This record gives sequence, C-alpha cells and structure tokens, in this order.
Amino acid sequence: MSHHTPEPNRNEHAIQDEYRRNVRDAYAKVARADDAGQSCSVESSCCGVSDDSAIKTVISNRLGYSDSDINKVPKGADMGLGCGNPKAIAALRSGETVVDLGSGGGFDCFLSAQEVGETGYVIGVDMTPDMVTKARNNAKNGKYSNVEFRLGEIEHLPIADNEADVIISNCVINLSPDKPQVFREAFRVLKPGGRLAISDVVATANLPEEMRNDVGLISGCMGNASLIEDLATMIEEAGFTDVRVEPKNESKDFMRDWAPGNKVMDYIVSATIEGIKPARSACC
Repeated sequence: MSHHTPEPNRNEHAIQDEYRRNVRDAYAKVARADDAGQSCSVESSCCGVSDDSAIKTVISNRLGYSDSDINKVPKGADMGLGCGNPKAIAALRSGETVVDLGSGGGFDCFLSAQEVGETGYVIGVDMTPDMVTKARNNAKNGKYSNVEFRLGEIEHLPIADNEADVIISNCVINLSPDKPQVFREAFRVLKPGGRLAISDVVATANLPEEMRNDVGLISGCMGNASLIEDLATMIEEAGFTDVRVEPKNESKDFMRDWAPGNKVMDYIVSATIEGIKPARSACC
C-alpha cells in the first residue's frame, strides 16, 4: 500500500521558504567571512568560524577529528562547523559512493574521498551558493577528481534514485524545516542496503517556544532540534531499519560555547544517527 504524504499548503510553503532563506543567509555570511579571514559574526551560531587556524583545529579536535584528518584536506575546507564526525561511524569502503547533505566547505567530503579512493565518488549538496563555490574552489586547489559539489536543497536532492552507498551529514538536517522529507529523500537516493551515518543535534526535552522560534538558535543548529524518539520515528517512517539515535553527552562540553549563557543547553545534545535501507528480497 502506498502512503500519500499531504502537500504543505501555500502558507506552510511560505513559512518554509522564509525559514530556508534565514538559514541560507546566515551560512552565506559564514562562507564569506571565512574567505575573508574574519569571524562569522552570526549570533548564536555553531559556526565557530575564526581567522585563527589553530582555533579551528581545536574546534575540530573536539568534534572528533584528528590532526591527521585536518591536515589531509585543502586549506579552507575545515571551517570548524559541525557537531561530530560522521565519517567515524560511516565505515567507508573503497569504491563506495557517498553523499554529504549540507557539505559546506567540503571538509567531510574530502576526508570521505580519501577513504573511498579513486574508484569511489563523493557528492556534496548544499543550498548556499557561497558554500558550493567555496567547496568547488577547495576541490580544485586540492586536485580532487572524485568529488563533486551540487547546489540544491536536502529536501529535494539533485541526485538520481539508488545512487549512494552511504549518506553522511554533519549538523545540517537539524536546519531543515521538513526533516521527514529529508529522510525520504535520503532513502530514495540510497541503494538497497545503503546506510545513514549522521551527526546532528537532538532534543532531550521539549524546547520552549521562544527558543524553538529564535532565528539565531535555528541558524545555530539548536532551535529546530527534534526529540530523540520523534527523530527515530521520522527515519523509520521513511523506510529505514536498524535505526539508532545515540546521544553523546560529552558533546555538551563544546556545545556550551555555541550560545554562552543560554539555557538551550539544558534541552539539546549532539547524537550519532544511523539507519539502513533494506536490501531487496530475493523474490523481488
């Protein structure tokens, strides 16, 4: 039996468009500031962007990246963004195709490209033109032939059905105004047997309305956090099996810097999110 997902009404479309525009504008500022060697100046942002490469290294180390990871990528790819290291749970293999949802400057894409090798391929998708331009320049500077960056929304991926072995994402799905649609799209583009390997922010308790609707907290990957059980349900309803959403309580140590003095930290935590697209049965 097919399940029909109701289309959002016109008013909901307008709300979602405004939401995306706010997020896009915030991360365009991050990209332009990073290119100029300045602080991003995006209030309540998890961007952590600084003109000091040593600070970026500290941020990335806290997220779970090694110095070796940081030194492997083109200069400018590591922007100190994210809330974890999805590659650490992806278990990438040579020859696999990887899709990165919200690829930013390309940091996770370039690390993944080295793991899947010349026979593999990595596609980064980002809705911010400034980020896509930055990532493409980084790929050119790093002479990556197995990485491509596409402009698009993660709710409507510019990728064919059954193309990816693995979908990774780092603190981006939480920015979407329609997370169930993101997971349906992820399911569509994954090959049967393909897997999710995501780091993102989840809620351990319902956020107060003033936090949930705060533009700065939303752009900072916090205001739109979903409850762990709700997120797991979204992923399962998209068709995934073996769904796991595992909070990382130690993440609160670095997340406190995202919104100093703000009680949002009482409600959110970083988590690893995994799921499998079932392989086709032998009969079908």
